[in-house]
Amino acid sequence: MKNGLLLLHALKHIPDVYEVVVGEVSITSLNSRQYCVILDPVDRETKKQQLGTRVLLKGPYSFFLLPGERLEAGIQDVQVLDTEEALLLRAREGFNEKTEQGVVPRAPGDRWMIYGPRDYVPSVEVEIIEKRRAIPLDANEGIYVRDMKSGRVTAVTGKVYRLSPYEELWDKDLPPMVEELLQSDADQSSGIKQTVGGARKKSQLITYRIPHNSAVQIYDYKAKKARVTFGPELIMLGPDEQFTVLNLSGNTPKTPKILNVIALLLGPRFSTDVVIVETSDHARLSLKLSYNWFFEVDKKNQEQAASLFSVPDFIGDFCKAIASRVRGSIASQSFDHFHKFSAEIIRKAVFGTDEAGNVRNRFHFKSNNLIITNIDIQSVEPVDQRTRDALQKSVQLAIEITTKSQEAAARHEAERREQEAKGRLERQKIDDEAEAEKARRELLSLQATSAAVEATGQAAAEAKARAAAAKIEGTAAVTQAQYKAESQATKSNAQLKLLQFEQSSEISYKKDWNALEINKATQLAEIESKKFKSIIDAIGPDTLRRISQSGPEMQSRLLSGLGLKSFLITDGNHPINLFNTATGLIGSNAPQ
Repeated sequence: MKNGLLLLHALKHIPDVYEVVVGEVSITSLNSRQYCVILDPVDRETKKQQLGTRVLLKGPYSFFLLPGERLEAGIQDVQVLDTEEALLLRAREGFNEKTEQGVVPRAPGDRWMIYGPRDYVPSVEVEIIEKRRAIPLDANEGIYVRDMKSGRVTAVTGKVYRLSPYEELWDKDLPPMVEELLQSDADQSSGIKQTVGGARKKSQLITYRIPHNSAVQIYDYKAKKARVTFGPELIMLGPDEQFTVLNLSGNTPKTPKILNVIALLLGPRFSTDVVIVETSDHARLSLKLSYNWFFEVDKKNQEQAASLFSVPDFIGDFCKAIASRVRGSIASQSFDHFHKFSAEIIRKAVFGTDEAGNVRNRFHFKSNNLIITNIDIQSVEPVDQRTRDALQKSVQLAIEITTKSQEAAARHEAERREQEAKGRLERQKIDDEAEAEKARRELLSLQATSAAVEATGQAAAEAKARAAAAKIEGTAAVTQAQYKAESQATKSNAQLKLLQFEQSSEISYKKDWNALEINKATQLAEIESKKFKSIIDAIGPDTLRRISQSGPEMQSRLLSGLGLKSFLITDGNHPINLFNTATGLIGSNAPQ
């Protein structure tokens, strides 16, 4: 704008009579991180407008728009891409793009991508479709990707994925009922990621956490087959797969299509239903029954697993089947008989009996392997109000009669038990007195016997004690003497053995020492003889002969070599032995 103001101050223009001031044009300035595209530019040299063309201007640059020129999308910032971003581009027209690898020809409509990190300013022949980021996916996360050329949709999971130029995120649509179930379960079992508004992100891979002891059926419309998965398990929907939704009956009495579920619970569970029946005497009753049930299925057998979903509303079906059996059985019973044996009649009607006539304990539906294990009759109420009042009065009257009869029977029983207790008490007293007299007589007899035994036994005991003591003393003396003799013999034998062992050891030692000395002397003599023989053999007879002759010959040769006929060295203090003179001159250790 400062440049624009300076330009206005520097130039002044007064419109002529044939000129009209249309408006003022401000200067357009671009910094180093901006660019713009001018539509229908005017050639600065020829001053002619080039309609239908486009010109790219990069900053830093300042200019005025000429008449007829306009900016496309205004001033734009340079596209800055990081390492995880890329731009999807499309060619507006054919051109040759210069890249680091060389010149790449681009045809109109071609799509390609450029990856960061870098700055990018598109040329006039290029259109920026969108900016894309690499999508990081965990092992349990994924996206749906559609190939724009072949139309094929795939699910990508467990990696960092970049869309190619001819790929796009594909939105997977689900039935409204499934959408509602997944949204209601989004915080528990389903792995559906939601946007801020609460709607599902349709390009995100649909995952579902199957609860424990439950099953989910998924149908693949492309392969035209279904698969059943048991929980706990995390499943992921492929592009052509859909959940199988079960429409189950609910409420009490049962109403169809109340519960819509994806995961089928395998039980054990219970369901409650109300059944209206009529007895043979036309008494209409309302029975509230509770059933315990579970599915008996081999999880490794796909045929049995598929049979779980063969009955869309298994609750309504088994409630109707049981109600039909109950109504048929009660229709042949009178009200009074049914009122007394209602539990037995209903259990026999539902479970049936075996060959022995005993009531079975399970009811098996073969179509989907459903097992009914128990029936609880929670209440039996007449439908007609008058019948209900009459039944209540009769029940109250029966309770009163039963209570009074029980009170009278209890009173009579108490009186009878009291008389019996009194008779038992008197009889016990007489028996106790007789037993006491018998015990007293036995006590007196025992006292007399003990006195006699005490008088006669004391003397005998003293005599026996003295004899036993004398016998013990004699036996002890004999035993002690035997022990002393044995110990003395043992000691003498030990000393004798020790002496014999010492003498034999001394003899053996002397023999070994003498043998060693003899062996040593023998070996030394052999060594000396061998040494002397080895020296003689090493010198040889010729050498010995020459040694014996070497003295006189060498003396004569030495004297002749020196040119001396005779030579004598003396210090004047010792006498001279002329006989050994030559030997002294040569030396006693002449070379041999």
